[in-house]
Amino acid sequence: MKSSFIVSRVLAVTTLMAMPCLCLMAQKPVANVEIAQGKYDANWESLSAWECPEWFKDAKFGIWAHWGPQCQAEAGDWYGRSMYYEGTRQYKYHLEHYGNPKDYGLKELIRDWKAEQWNPDELVALYKSVGARYFFTLGQHHDNFDLWNSPYQEWNSVNMGPKRDIVGEWAAACAKYGLPLGISMHGSHTWTWLEGAQKYDGNLTKEDGKGQWWEGYDPQELYAQCHTPSKGWEHSGTIHNQWDWNNGASQPSEAYKKKFQNRVLQCINDYHPQMLYFDDTVLPFYGCDDQVGLNILQHYYNKNAQSDGSAPVVPMGKILKSEHKKAMLWDVERGTPDKIQEQYWQTCTCIGEWHYNQDVYAKNRYKSAQQVIDMLLDVVSKNGNLLLSIPVKANGTIDDKERAILAEIKEWMDQNSVSIYGTRPWKTFGEGPLAEAANPMTAQGFNEKNNYSALDVRYVQRNDSLFASVMRWPQTATFTFKALSFTSKYYSGKVKNVKLLGYGDVAYKQTLDGLQVSLPSQPVNKIAPVFVITFAEAEKRQ
Repeated sequence: MKSSFIVSRVLAVTTLMAMPCLCLMAQKPVANVEIAQGKYDANWESLSAWECPEWFKDAKFGIWAHWGPQCQAEAGDWYGRSMYYEGTRQYKYHLEHYGNPKDYGLKELIRDWKAEQWNPDELVALYKSVGARYFFTLGQHHDNFDLWNSPYQEWNSVNMGPKRDIVGEWAAACAKYGLPLGISMHGSHTWTWLEGAQKYDGNLTKEDGKGQWWEGYDPQELYAQCHTPSKGWEHSGTIHNQWDWNNGASQPSEAYKKKFQNRVLQCINDYHPQMLYFDDTVLPFYGCDDQVGLNILQHYYNKNAQSDGSAPVVPMGKILKSEHKKAMLWDVERGTPDKIQEQYWQTCTCIGEWHYNQDVYAKNRYKSAQQVIDMLLDVVSKNGNLLLSIPVKANGTIDDKERAILAEIKEWMDQNSVSIYGTRPWKTFGEGPLAEAANPMTAQGFNEKNNYSALDVRYVQRNDSLFASVMRWPQTATFTFKALSFTSKYYSGKVKNVKLLGYGDVAYKQTLDGLQVSLPSQPVNKIAPVFVITFAEAEKRQ
């Protein structure tokens, strides 16, 4: 017994010596948020009673402000992580603009982010005018900084930085203009995402703040780095193989997981989002603790349950299995599946990088309006929605090139949105080179190529109308839709009328080769023609 006691003491001391800082993530004496009770329980069988609401299926197009303190640097994605990794582009940028991360770290980016020109009312009004039918704000990114008045996270936008309730002001603007509000939550991964900070300012404790600008605040409530780091943490790319909390990832503490759950539940209670986005495989902590995410879904559905038991809200996660897709929405990042999906889904993408990057602006690397509309047409034809991020500058504005792209999207949507909102997939999503080619996804998506052509067609339907969109303007006087051939397996009957949106009726001829339509001498928009096809009453589509 004596020898085993000595061994246990040695192991305990060795473990403490390996810890990056001698502190505990003690929770403040704030009561846990009670999980709402009702029809839904925290298991997949119960949660599968959820159905994607029709309002979301009708909306089709949303815009996202993926904006927070990392945008202060205006140097691109995952700045708050890469600034701590020597050899990365952003580490070099940080040294040149701010100095050593030990002296100027993430917490200083937060301090200096003021968002002094941010006008959420103007931006939400603009996005609605462009054609967005829902809006997303960042709730917190992997940097762990809450963008609302959070009693469970002292490092929040009301206490420091802008000293404004970012989520609350976005929510007020959405309510004013009638756009459903979504909030994205990314903070479950801070535990491993900020491990690089352990070499710099990530080990600081509340006691270290005496005489500092952050005196009274505990850096560990932000950095969460009082733990032995993950295997391979010294390399910035290792985290991608550990996203599911495997392959040597450091396992989050119970206190850390409970804190995250409380933050999300409190945000649901106070801001009433109609959508929640989780930047996780399935749900937060899936792979190391499935219960936290299931608790959140139970609470979210029961808080929003209607008298008939339905919960008309939309939570979304990534890399879902079939059982998960019955209980929540599948989100695909920067990509699309290559066929119609039985369960409704969404793709999220950005016209540039997720966090604002001056280099993208300077080198004209934004997606064009053409590329955005192409993606919208493709996604909608496969039973999905498109969530488009418009990067926001540090000061809270969007730049002139982004506004020009939005203006072109608006021009097309003003003419053709009848072919988007409220539509549903047809018998086939399309035809042409890309429709016939395999396009496998990697991990959570990442297969967007934006290589559509004037031979690519996408179909959707609503009521008695079939909408056929050609992804580029044909350079010929006529165009033939092969799916409407007399011999096609998708044949839907004799065509009664063909109209080109923005123009009017056009001549057509239905043959064994397909439906041949005439094109006007000049394009009626800059992006893609949309034809509205109706069928003879006696032979309506099945």
